[in-house]
Amino acid sequence: MIQWTSEQLLLKKTVEDFAKKELLPKAEEIDEKETWNEEAFKKMADLGLLGITVPEEFGGINLGAVEATLVMDILGEACASTTLSYLAHSILTVSNLCVNASAEQKKRYLPKLISGEWVGAMAMTEPGAGSDALGMQTKAEKKGNKYILNGSKTYITNGCYADALVVYARTGQGKKDISTFIVEKNFPGFRVSKKLKKMGMKGSPTAELSFDNCEVPIENLIGKENESVAHMMNNLNLERITISGISLGIAKACLDYSTRYAGERTQFGTPLKEFQMVQERLAEMATQLAAGKALVYSSAQAFDRGQRSMRLGAQCKLFTAQMATQAGLDAIQILGGYGYMREYPVERFMRDAKLMEIGAGTNEVMRIIISRELYK
Repeated sequence: MIQWTSEQLLLKKTVEDFAKKELLPKAEEIDEKETWNEEAFKKMADLGLLGITVPEEFGGINLGAVEATLVMDILGEACASTTLSYLAHSILTVSNLCVNASAEQKKRYLPKLISGEWVGAMAMTEPGAGSDALGMQTKAEKKGNKYILNGSKTYITNGCYADALVVYARTGQGKKDISTFIVEKNFPGFRVSKKLKKMGMKGSPTAELSFDNCEVPIENLIGKENESVAHMMNNLNLERITISGISLGIAKACLDYSTRYAGERTQFGTPLKEFQMVQERLAEMATQLAAGKALVYSSAQAFDRGQRSMRLGAQCKLFTAQMATQAGLDAIQILGGYGYMREYPVERFMRDAKLMEIGAGTNEVMRIIISRELYK
């Protein structure tokens, strides 16, 4: 059982109230219209959530992986789409910059991102390099006081609206010769080439990006040339732990909704909750959710203690992603025909959950990581 501190309980209550008021009422609408909840995003800044892992000197609230995961869990239960965009901003962009950027870069970018004035995104995945991140082909060539970027990125969460992006590009011939750059949306040669239409997470804008002789000032290089793989992997590890919180939230939404439905709905004169097959599905959902919570929060605690094995994030993500998708399928089955209808939320829960098995590394890649770590 998780023993929350008084500060964590206060955070939990604050975020629960926020999610209920700002996210839940608009979840169906932004899914239907494929827009995003910009208003809620701006209000997250007032709670300090946009800089949850960042020191106070930059406007953050200086919390750890446990608290970041807790926020994802709570928000994910209310609206997974908005939470995914929040993760791309707060973890993939803001936390990334906080750990890896120079003091000058932090001063220049973090206040705008944490205040909600700017939206952040991280661009790693490419059309020809999805799971194989080190196979990226986007190139950055140093010319005078600029780097010239050429290539494309795809499946970029927040890409449609991002003001600043953390972009990975190849700067040498070696497989690990990858560098990181901060690209602003108005840099010459950068453009959003396409907004992508998706099966789920429709309220989280996703884009394909183009870099056509994109000019990036030399001072926007993060760290040193060809040394980005280590901090890329560390950020991916944190992403996989925290994104598992979204899976927990989705699974809890599935369990709560189907439990209520089974208690109210009758078939053949008997409440659904009395049918053994329904009981079995609910019991499995509840047990898997409890196991997922134990795994994810213990891993988040380990991360905060400095244990940074890639196995931590991989195990969390693999287990909870599969669990959330199965919870969505079971919820639909319990509701029957109603579950398949879009006027009921469980079909959205399932569509949103499926991304958890793909984004931030597929289930198959997670298994490879876990297996490799066993032999270290």
